Amino acid sequence: MAIKLYGRDPLKMFENVFSETMTPFFSSMAPSFRVDVSEDEEAIYIDADMPGMKKEDVKISMDQDILTISSERTHEEEEKKKDYHRIERSYGSMSRSFTVGENVDAENIEAKYDNGVLRIVLPKREPAAKAKKEIDVK
Repeated sequence: MAIKLYGRDPLKMFENVFSETMTPFFSSMAPSFRVDVSEDEEAIYIDADMPGMKKEDVKISMDQDILTISSERTHEEEEKKKDYHRIERSYGSMSRSFTVGENVDAENIEAKYDNGVLRIVLPKREPAAKAKKEIDVK
């Protein structure tokens, strides 16, 4: 049975306070993009929301078992005739990295960018068998 405080879930209350007060602070410091990561027996799937990006500006790299997605959004020149009261859209370099494990077939990773969503499919393979080695005790 979950703990309830006056009909409210205290953990959900903490999550709401954190997301309402801290998320704007962190997102203003480091522009980023949101992702969904899922997995089945065949592959790992990463869907990244990257609206307003050109596919030419999106870079994906794999180093050992770490997949990195990066992009840069440039800020267009402001019109001097307009008085801006608030600018919420983020600009600058954005990067996310994911440890995907040793069983990813790096040679067959596929990526497709369509309508502001980047879809990466990381097919799985059998992990390489590690050779057993005896260590002498001295």
